[in-house]
Amino acid sequence: MAIISPGGSNNCLLSRLRALIKQQRLFHALSEGGLQAQFHTKMVPDSVPDKGCIDMSKWKRLDSRNLGIKPSMVSQPSWTVLKILQSEGFEAYLVGGCVRDLILKRVPKDFDVITTANLKQIKKQFYRAEIVGRRFPICRVHVKGSVIEVSSFETVAKHAGKKEADSPCRPPGCDKKDFIRWRNIMNRDFTINSLFFDPFANKIYDYANGMVDLRSLKLRTLGSAKLSFEEDCARILRGLRIAARLSLSISKETETAMHRLSSSILKLDKSRIMMELNYMLSYGAAEPSFCLLWRFDLLKILLPFHIVSIAGSILDRQSKNMKTAQSSTMLMKLFSSLDKVVSCDRPSEFTLWVGLLAFHLALVNNPQDALVVLTFASVLYHEEWEEGVKFSRDNAEGIINYVPEILCSSEFKSDKELAKEVSQLASFVLDSISALTATESLIESMSRYPVFPCSGLVFVPKKMAEEVAKIFKGLVNIKSYNKGRKSFQIDYHSLGKGYLSEVRFVIGKVILETMDSGILQGKEVVQELDYHLLQENVKNYSKGRKRSLIPDTLK
Repeated sequence: MAIISPGGSNNCLLSRLRALIKQQRLFHALSEGGLQAQFHTKMVPDSVPDKGCIDMSKWKRLDSRNLGIKPSMVSQPSWTVLKILQSEGFEAYLVGGCVRDLILKRVPKDFDVITTANLKQIKKQFYRAEIVGRRFPICRVHVKGSVIEVSSFETVAKHAGKKEADSPCRPPGCDKKDFIRWRNIMNRDFTINSLFFDPFANKIYDYANGMVDLRSLKLRTLGSAKLSFEEDCARILRGLRIAARLSLSISKETETAMHRLSSSILKLDKSRIMMELNYMLSYGAAEPSFCLLWRFDLLKILLPFHIVSIAGSILDRQSKNMKTAQSSTMLMKLFSSLDKVVSCDRPSEFTLWVGLLAFHLALVNNPQDALVVLTFASVLYHEEWEEGVKFSRDNAEGIINYVPEILCSSEFKSDKELAKEVSQLASFVLDSISALTATESLIESMSRYPVFPCSGLVFVPKKMAEEVAKIFKGLVNIKSYNKGRKSFQIDYHSLGKGYLSEVRFVIGKVILETMDSGILQGKEVVQELDYHLLQENVKNYSKGRKRSLIPDTLK
């Protein structure tokens, strides 16, 4: 069933090959020539040395040109901000994830700047800038249609409080600028996020073995992982997001602390959880993010109902007397399909992944005939009832059935019957949105599965849910749905802005490609195969010590 692009699988393979080649080139660049001498060949300790000690022997300055970083890889708005700050006599650097991504030849999600100017001085330099944030204020600078977040060394020092007072004084022979940068990175989350980059001088500054961990693709906290996550438990979600996106392994100490403190994320504001989940699911790493959330017992907190569909019959296999839901990897495959159409430089907006969650939840609660689901997706994709029905009927023989969400196609359905059932499915999806926004609805839904714990946490704001509902409301009165799609290319600007027409189209595309993923097996029901695929996925994204597929809390 050539739903979208007959060359889709080939393009996916080529993308993976390119990524592998880039990774090999990076490893070669980090290991050869003048750079090799700048790395310590002895084993790196599992955690960075105590923050009270200054081991200047491990401080490094690297030439960014030797790492393949070109000026064109830095966004023009970032150049503008850096140039203005430096021209006024302030030190200014790119810092954090953007430096990490540039070294890895990845497109940064955004560019962050840090400077010796204080926040008021930063704001004074730019026509459009505002200071935001209470706990850790920054200055948001608007330049050429982009927003650059600029932080101050002064703010970080004040935020550190007692830790800053307890830090050692600058030792003899230590350059003042180096000391300021070192003191700043000691308050950051992970070693690979602790790099400074001055693109004017082509210098990268590394004070915590960040380059060593980048070379080995290792996620490691600065200092004690336990203390780091106790200080800010949002770092657990951020760390998993980074590990998923970059296919990182996780150091033993960091992994242990994540497991032990995973439930602490319940203390986070719902808006912070929503932000972190959006970063996980909207930028091309949804499937590996789900695998890591599962591995670290976080799905049961964040999306308890969806873990039911993933884990159900795995528990059946371990206890014949335990009656629960059947397992399926349809949700995982939906997000795998999503990852093929979005990326860091072409992200979606929250309405897309929340809509997919609501759609999947509706199928778990109300399994549907395969033709109904295919038509539902086809109408979203084509934005026209008649064309959508024609397409689904033409391709009905090539789809795959997922258990328990999708039933085998029954006898022939008339257009009238099909319209009624598609409209009913749209109503089920609308009802399912409440389980993502209202604690009462979530608890009621989970009461059917008492073996699965439910924290009662919902983090999708009702206002956002109303936007998601608009995507599916048009299908309730299905035959009036006849706008028609003029172009079948994704408009990524519109998708990133959350324009409903574009989100609706991409949801249809993602569902269609998920339904088509098993075409080689024809109508064979995916259940046994999916169980093994789920095991393989979790193993692929669990590069630390081996763990049981079932989280400890469900044993």
